[in-house]
This record gives sequence, structure tokens and C-alpha cells, in this order.
Amino acid sequence: MPDILEATRHDVELPPDLLAFLACPTPDAWVDWALANPELLLIDHAQCEKKAASTAMSLLYRYVDQPLLLTKMSQLAREELLHFEQVVKLMESRGIVYRHLSASRYAEGLRCHVRPQDPDRLVDILIIGAFIEARSCERFARLIPHLDDDLAKFYRTLVKSEGRHYEDYLMLARHLSVVPIDERVAFFAGCESQLIVTPDTAFRFHSGVPD
Repeated sequence: MPDILEATRHDVELPPDLLAFLACPTPDAWVDWALANPELLLIDHAQCEKKAASTAMSLLYRYVDQPLLLTKMSQLAREELLHFEQVVKLMESRGIVYRHLSASRYAEGLRCHVRPQDPDRLVDILIIGAFIEARSCERFARLIPHLDDDLAKFYRTLVKSEGRHYEDYLMLARHLSVVPIDERVAFFAGCESQLIVTPDTAFRFHSGVPD
């Protein structure tokens, strides 16, 4: 397995605004954990893509009176399902059997703070979506220098799409909120960083560090 300090010929430069959006970088300990669990990495990645598509679809069904949200979520759902298909195909080529994995505490650790009434509820869900996509983008970029050429190439394409999804979620949150969202973003940034730097017992794509 490549060492985490190897040459960075596949490095990806992320937009400064995305890096500033996240309150902390992914710890090196998680990157080492991911490289030691390549099968789990791909299986949970596939599950994350499927869940992302499901989230977009649920918003499509719930908020039918928001044309901009409908357009963006329709596009996002199609793209996430395509990514799911691509990950499953990649797993098949590597002899990895897709199986169910228990969810990490990451998404639920964010969603437990969602306010119950709309429009606050929708704004919080969109902000959380922005954090999930931004963190995914950042983790792909962290992994790329240490992966084989085929997986690194695939993940480089995902960095672009996940970065666009982060922008769309954040734009929608600002567009649909009746008040500025900066304080709410700061609140979720703190929650998200705590989930990233605290220990987990099972490796997942959005897990914290090894316990």
C-alpha cells in the first residue's frame, strides 16, 4: 500500500472557498485507515452515492413548489446514480462483492440538529448536503495521490462533480432562506469537524479517525 507521504503526482488543488467551508482537514490517520481498507472504501463509497441520490429524490417529492430546487436536485440525482453505477462496475472489475454496511454516525450526527419546521428544516438539510459533498470532495483529493492510476483517474472526475454539488446545495440554502445562513453554516461546521476528528470503531467513507 502506498505510503501517505509519497510523491504527489496526482495531487488535486481544491477551491479555496471549499477548503474554508470545512472547519478542519481530514486527518492523516483517516487516510491511512482508508488505504488499509480498500474494499470497504469502495463499498461504502457506493452506498454514499446511492444515499445521495435518494436524498435528492426525497427533496424532489417534498418540495414541488421550488423550481430551482427541482432542477438542481433532478440533475444531482441522475449524476449520483451514474456515480453509483460506476463504483459498482469498478468494484466488479476488482472482484469486490457489493454488500450492505452499517451506516457511519456522520450523516445522522448532522441531521439530528435539523430544525423541525420549514423553511428552517429545508435550509438545514441543504446546508448539511453542502457539508457532505464538500467533505467527499476533500477526501477524494486527499486519497488521489496514494491510489492506483485507474482509481485516481476516477476520483479526479468525482472531485469536480462533488465540488459542483457542494456549490449547488449552498446556493439553494442561501436562495431559499428568509434570513442570512452564516450562523447556521458555522454551527454545522463545528458539528461536522467534531465528527471528523473524533474516534470511530468502524471504517467508513465519512468516519472519524481510528479508535
